[in-house]
Amino acid sequence: MDKGGAGASGLSKAKAGGPVRVSAALAKTIAGVRMVVGAFFILFGQYKLFGPGFAHGGFQEYLRGYIAVGAVSFYRPILAHLVLPHAVFLGYVVGAVEMFIGVSLLLGIWVRPASVLGALFMLNLAVATWWEPGHGVQVWRYFGAELDKLPLLFLFLIFFASDAGREWGWDGRLRK
Repeated sequence: MDKGGAGASGLSKAKAGGPVRVSAALAKTIAGVRMVVGAFFILFGQYKLFGPGFAHGGFQEYLRGYIAVGAVSFYRPILAHLVLPHAVFLGYVVGAVEMFIGVSLLLGIWVRPASVLGALFMLNLAVATWWEPGHGVQVWRYFGAELDKLPLLFLFLIFFASDAGREWGWDGRLRK
């Protein structure tokens, strides 16, 4: 019997309001995944910030497609009347947001705020592209079309819940 309260899963029994400890292997796995996702977001953000192709044309094309086909009905006016008229500026904002998320996750600093921002970002993309498979198709096709967004959304939730910056990150160093 484990006297420390940790079971076979490596999770301890949480006291009311107390933190739940995870095994060292799980914490390191989450930290490794956090850093890889961060590297991906740096790649996504850098071409949007440092190349003119996205903000000066690419983003507008994406938006027009979302408005015409992909976005859920309540989101189309937001994209058409608030985002599209400011697409160049917001294209650079998208790049900056992706860079912030990427650097934050890679370095393990401000991981929880970056995870909230990342989850909202993925939710935004899912709402903007939900109807791309078409109307009236099988339900699984909508979820299948979102396989580039929904797993990242869930990873951001895991990073937030596990406070993923504590392992191999500045968040952990700053708290000591």
